[in-house]
Amino acid sequence: MKKIFNLNAGRQIKIGGKTLVVGILNFTPDSFSDGGKYFSVDAATAHVAQLIEYGADVIDVGAESTRPGATPISVEEEIARLEKVLPAVRVFGVPISIDTYKPEVAEYTLRTGADMINDVHGLEDSRMIDVVKKFNAPIIAMHNEKCSDGDIIEDIKKFFRRTLEHCVAKNFDTSKIIFDPGIGFSKTPAEDLEIMRRFDELKTLDGKEIILTVGVSRKSFIGRLTGFKLDQRDEATGALCVDAITKGVDLVRVHNVKLVARMCSMTDVLYRKKARINRLFPKRI
Repeated sequence: MKKIFNLNAGRQIKIGGKTLVVGILNFTPDSFSDGGKYFSVDAATAHVAQLIEYGADVIDVGAESTRPGATPISVEEEIARLEKVLPAVRVFGVPISIDTYKPEVAEYTLRTGADMINDVHGLEDSRMIDVVKKFNAPIIAMHNEKCSDGDIIEDIKKFFRRTLEHCVAKNFDTSKIIFDPGIGFSKTPAEDLEIMRRFDELKTLDGKEIILTVGVSRKSFIGRLTGFKLDQRDEATGALCVDAITKGVDLVRVHNVKLVARMCSMTDVLYRKKARINRLFPKRI
């Protein structure tokens, strides 16, 4: 699928030409991967500059940890954190995604320079639809539900359908929805692995292509399956991203942009740019 999201100030997100690498900025003291490491404006700014240098197409800013067991924070606290860091990130001119499930936070950030929302609760609060509709912004809707005893892929598809129905009911443009199957959220490691193995089955919904993103970076299921510690999971993350690209994913959300962006670049040459390969290396007659 090819799609262009026109954003603020002439910025764009182009889906389909290449795999988009979403670099993670955790502006929190307690995120599972890098808790506190970038919890100052100077450290966050330096990190974003590096992510962009390494190939990040979008910066995803989170001001509240979504790790299992994390202590929730108030709307006021989340906005206070974002008030500090968002202006510094905006200076770089790259599209900014805000990782939040709170409509009030989404509205504040879209009004003050963010471009899209990444909702880990999958539009569970229907007010979120009203917010993104108001700003005509794209949104990532993530599956975050315990699965039934049936088929995991069908469970996720049912959630995607329900999300689309809610958006249609509020007259929100459903072409602006990016879907995330929610690896690591309300799922067992076995279910996470099953989703990754069958990712291609999620690319179409009732005969229509949808835009897909995946967030597997350093997730605990990698450790459960391989025995790798948190700081040893970047190569495994890259391998999962490459596999997902071959099955139709459009965006990958990662911590180690330098490593994964290079892996995505070669994978794109093989799977997205076959015409270019043919021009560079014509077949011998």
